[in-house]
Amino acid sequence: MRSSGRSHDAGRPSRNKSRQELGKWGEGLAVDYLLQRGYFILERNARTPYGEIDLVTRQDLSQSGSQPDSAVLLSSVTVFVEVKTRSSEAFGFPEESITPRKRAHLLSAAQAYLQSHPELDGDWRVDVIAIQRSASSREPTILHFENAVT
Repeated sequence: MRSSGRSHDAGRPSRNKSRQELGKWGEGLAVDYLLQRGYFILERNARTPYGEIDLVTRQDLSQSGSQPDSAVLLSSVTVFVEVKTRSSEAFGFPEESITPRKRAHLLSAAQAYLQSHPELDGDWRVDVIAIQRSASSREPTILHFENAVT
C-alpha cells in the first residue's frame, strides 16, 4: 500500500499546522504592535465572500492642541491589515508574498466588509504588517507598510 505522503507521526506537527501556528503567532505580535501605537482592534479573522481579513482596526488621527497634553481628534480611519509572517528568508521577505491577485482580493474583501458594516463610514486603507522571525536574534523584525494596497 502506498503512503499518501502525509506524516502520521503524532510527535511532529504537520507542515500545515505549523504554518497556521506561525500565522497565529504573527497575528498576535501584530495586534500588540498596533495596540501600542494607539490602534483599536475591531475584529480578527473577519470573513467576507472575497476571503479573510486578518485584522480590522481603527486609527484615530489627531493633531496636537495648544496645551501640552491636549490633542484634537481630526478623524478616524478604518484600517484593514494583512499580516505576513515568515520563519526564514528562504522564500523571500514576508511582504513579497503580496501578489497582484492577493492585492485584488484584499481590496474586494475590504469593500465587502465596509458594505456590511455601514457604521464604519469614512476613510479606509489596507496595510501590511510583515514579521520576520529570525533564529539569530531574539526579537522578530516587524515592518508596517501603511496604505500598502491601493
